[in-house]
Amino acid sequence: MKCRCCHAELTLPFVDLATSPPSNAYLQPAQLAGPEKWYPLRVFVCTQCWLVQTEDYAHYAEMFSSEYAYFSSFSTSWLAHAKRYVEAVTQRFSLGASSHVVEIAANDGYLLQYVQQAGIPCLGIEPTASTAKAARAKGIEIVEEFFGVALAEKLVAQGKSADLTAANNVLAHVPDINDFVGGFARLLKPAGVSTFEFPHLMRLVEDCQFDTVYHEHFSYLSLTSVHRIFKDNGMSVFDVEQIPTHGGSLRVYAQRSDTGVRPVGAAVTDLLAAEEAAGMKSTAYYEGFQRRTDDVRDGLMAFLIEARRAGKSVGAYGAAAKGNTLLNYAGVRAGLLPWVVDLNPAKQNQYMPGSRIPIVDEAHLKREKPDYVLLLPWNLKTEVAAQLSYIRDWGGRLVVAVPQIEII
Repeated sequence: MKCRCCHAELTLPFVDLATSPPSNAYLQPAQLAGPEKWYPLRVFVCTQCWLVQTEDYAHYAEMFSSEYAYFSSFSTSWLAHAKRYVEAVTQRFSLGASSHVVEIAANDGYLLQYVQQAGIPCLGIEPTASTAKAARAKGIEIVEEFFGVALAEKLVAQGKSADLTAANNVLAHVPDINDFVGGFARLLKPAGVSTFEFPHLMRLVEDCQFDTVYHEHFSYLSLTSVHRIFKDNGMSVFDVEQIPTHGGSLRVYAQRSDTGVRPVGAAVTDLLAAEEAAGMKSTAYYEGFQRRTDDVRDGLMAFLIEARRAGKSVGAYGAAAKGNTLLNYAGVRAGLLPWVVDLNPAKQNQYMPGSRIPIVDEAHLKREKPDYVLLLPWNLKTEVAAQLSYIRDWGGRLVVAVPQIEII
């Protein structure tokens, strides 16, 4: 396999999670009688541009289908994050009624609803029919296509160039990252700004967040790799913020290389230097991650087996993609974990891919009163701990498995 950014041969392995189905390929009851497609889940590091990337097997259309079940608006903390972002960029870049905001991967309108409420014209790009429909129900205009240079040029021809583009948690999801980034260089007005949010590879490595590896994530990003990718595709980074979402993310601010006039801030040079000092441009930095991943896997299995032997009941909360990676790599099945609660009706009464653990509503949790609730989306620990505080009434405890077993 060659690097999807610089096309160098990939020789440095990062982590091998064996095989699993696509993490959002939830199963309907009728599908339980049939087979599932499982793909190898291996990740390599490019030693030329330092882009960490999943080995390609599944086609992106299989992973982002019309039945895509991830809806951003089910997380109250994520909605609050989106609202704060809109307020901040509106003020910083003087956005108003004469501006145009375009969000790539608009999902269910979780963010553009606040742009719309501020009276700023906006447009969403969202290729999955299920979430696009939810966004349109909020009155948001949606283009239901995958984004790249061709779509950007079509939008510009229609007079829909952008003063601001937002792309949250999508940069890792695109198979052709050069075409995707090149689209922003076309779509932006000469003085326009693009912002991108994505989980920071440094935090993934430091906290052994291996469960954020799944087929839908083609790339795992540092500022070092992003800085190069943008430069190669007509964009330049002028600011960066470290934010707490998804276990530690970056928010990168970029502009067109040919027309942008904003100076590069110290935050950019400082973080590039910090990544280099940490060793992110050396092979040694990535060695040993497999062993740490295996320790997390073994810790989860030991906890579940010990709980069963002790007669303790365990359920799970959050039918998240990261949870599917964790459960499938550990080999957890319904015999050890009989159900997973999720608030999203689109997931309820379905089954987790691979493990085939049933997904139930929150009423099930209240009826069963388990001794332990394994929190699969650990990045929402604070939000969910408050939401499920009532489990303490029967002596229930929350548990997270990454980066190690912790009983809260």
